[in-house]
Amino acid sequence: MEFEELAPGWEVWSVESTTAVLVFRPNVFDTDAFPAPCVPTIYVTKGKRGRRPGRDRPSAGDPWYVTLYLEPDVTGEQREFDSREVAREGAADLAAAFARGDVDYRSLYQVPRPEYFSRLDELTGRDDE
Repeated sequence: MEFEELAPGWEVWSVESTTAVLVFRPNVFDTDAFPAPCVPTIYVTKGKRGRRPGRDRPSAGDPWYVTLYLEPDVTGEQREFDSREVAREGAADLAAAFARGDVDYRSLYQVPRPEYFSRLDELTGRDDE
């Protein structure tokens, strides 16, 4: 799965036959300024992403999913696609929307994190609003 162009700040972290992981600004979320688990991450998976080890392998008929995570327990939008190619495009579109500041990450949190939100605002251009 190749990602030709991603929005500024997004990098391909890993790619396998049934998964791809994209991360946003890993240089910022490096455990010094912000904890590494806070790195915004987009997973592209064949079948729903399992949270437990030993999950069955996806079957040929499973759809592809694109899911945004802001932290391990903070999940954003999940989109479903019929093919790997369309899922790849969907992931690139989601990455672009996030980089433009079009994703309302505040609404995903039950407990606000003002310092984290301020930094994300700065990185996505929302601090100009």
